[in-house]
Amino acid sequence: MKRLFFFSISWAFFQCSFSQAIISFGKNNISKDEFIRAYNKNKTAVDNTEKAVREYVELYTNFKLKVKAAQEFKLDTSEQFKSEIANFRHQIEENYMIDENLFKQLMNESYTRSQRDLHVIHYSLNINETDDTAKNYEAFMQLYNQLINNKSIQENSFENNGIKKSDLGFVTIFTLPYQYENIVFSLHTGAVSKPYRSKKAWHLFKVINERPSAGKWKVAQILFSLPPDPKPEVVANAKRQADSVYSLLTKGSDFGNMAKSASEDKLTYLNNGELPEFGTGKYDMNFENEVIKLKKDGDISLPFQTSFGIHIIKRLGFTPTPKNQNDEAFQFELKQKLLLDDRIKIAKEKFAKDIATKIGFKKLVANTVELFNEVDSVMQYPDMDKTTTLPLSEKPIISFTNGKVKGKEFLSFARDFKNDLDLYKGETNEFIWEKFQSTISLDYYKKHLEQFSPEFNYQLQEFIDGNLLFEVMEKEVWSAAEKDSTGLLKYYNNNKSKYTWGASADVLIINAAEEIIAKEIMDSLVAGVYWKDLVESNPAQLQGDSGRYELTQLAGYGEPKEGSYSQITNNSDGTASFVKFFKLYEANQQRSFKESKGMLINDYQTVLEKKWIETLRKKYPVIINEALLQSVIKAL
Repeated sequence: MKRLFFFSISWAFFQCSFSQAIISFGKNNISKDEFIRAYNKNKTAVDNTEKAVREYVELYTNFKLKVKAAQEFKLDTSEQFKSEIANFRHQIEENYMIDENLFKQLMNESYTRSQRDLHVIHYSLNINETDDTAKNYEAFMQLYNQLINNKSIQENSFENNGIKKSDLGFVTIFTLPYQYENIVFSLHTGAVSKPYRSKKAWHLFKVINERPSAGKWKVAQILFSLPPDPKPEVVANAKRQADSVYSLLTKGSDFGNMAKSASEDKLTYLNNGELPEFGTGKYDMNFENEVIKLKKDGDISLPFQTSFGIHIIKRLGFTPTPKNQNDEAFQFELKQKLLLDDRIKIAKEKFAKDIATKIGFKKLVANTVELFNEVDSVMQYPDMDKTTTLPLSEKPIISFTNGKVKGKEFLSFARDFKNDLDLYKGETNEFIWEKFQSTISLDYYKKHLEQFSPEFNYQLQEFIDGNLLFEVMEKEVWSAAEKDSTGLLKYYNNNKSKYTWGASADVLIINAAEEIIAKEIMDSLVAGVYWKDLVESNPAQLQGDSGRYELTQLAGYGEPKEGSYSQITNNSDGTASFVKFFKLYEANQQRSFKESKGMLINDYQTVLEKKWIETLRKKYPVIINEALLQSVIKAL
């Protein structure tokens, strides 16, 4: 399977022009600052810092060797590659058009709020023009007064007035829209916010509990999904399947294999059931509570139910929220989230006003009367392009640190603005002149971002290196392994003992549109009808597959017996399935070359990559500055 790897570089600002090389390969150097940036961004909590750093030296050196190889193959010269880099640049450049001081304030605020989780109750009243606004507001204020005075409240007393109550569970930074986050993080436990009006509703928030940040979890899940308002028999069937899988897990079955074979979470089952790392407020509070109950890595929960279905979860890892505001990995994470959040608009708006000094902006036109007269002249002759022929067309009207803007650029801008009926609403030439100055300044800054933002350089280079790595891995490892049939067969013959079956069975798996059809198909099979004939005669409502499967892939179909049919299983999407077991096999039987192909290619890719790295290290001898490395280890 092809994968795109990114060894990212921290956005923290460092001047590395004079930094010593901590790693050299051939005539190429990796500076101390570059290495520290990369390590700090990718580091995880470890018991042995020196071991972790030395492992990363190996990993990062191999990465740089591969990128160097890609450059030698000139993989960065194709038009497609250049286009991808240009598109990425366009995507990220807006992230650097922000006011630094305001951004720092938002970062500090984000860190402070990240240290607390708040359990919040939300009351809302929709605003509808057809409603009695005064009456509704009076009811909302009555609820507010009851809440701040800690009076007992009858639930239906406010629900009858259209007021909705929601338990948001625990929330933290970035869980809520910024305007709501500002409200709840200004409250102490037990406090109620003043009524807040948005465009569509009135809002009240009450903080009923607070805790230190619970951190982030890494878990895997096996999900037996349920439809909205499921029938009792559907729930009961899902519980039976979950109990069956849980029983196998307690007897030592591999969680990842069980997820692949039994989980109905289509986003995670192929990845051993692993969910992306998450923190407070990401999932249903019932789900989060079950996660918190798992006290150590490897713990597995009992089956439990949420609105999505029946879950079994396994704790894979836990990361506490850093208490040190200078933690670089955590700062990077906060920065990434902040750049994607609406609150960043505050810093961008401030930046647009203050950009002039950064780019050396100067107006070279002392009197704009002549300039505006030429705009009027351009507009008088719509069929003639006079933007390049007037006296001020070639005269510089604005200068930057490294560049000048001529009059024809403003004349073209003014003409296009006035001809755009969606934009132009009769604004004056003075207004258009001011807008042009802002627009041309932002355009200049974008085109010269490398001069103003080392952080932009780091991120752009990260993307370039990542894409080069993908291209060269595809060329030298992934495709090479798939195409080398002779090498694959030789590797299989030399490593046959690695490719064996677990306990398995030859089976037929039938999936039908509904239970009644599954019963009819089972009866037909018992009567001797060939299964392919049945499927081909009704492809819209039947699916079938036969082959050899490991028994862990067949969990939920009951105890396998040769020549027998499993019970019919009702699935959450309304379909029904069953299995016919033909022949059972004990574990540790040899897989054929064809049966091993998927695992074999993956293993052979590893072999080819290792040989390739050995070749690169001979071509570019690697030297580690041991004294400098030791100083880095001590400082981390």
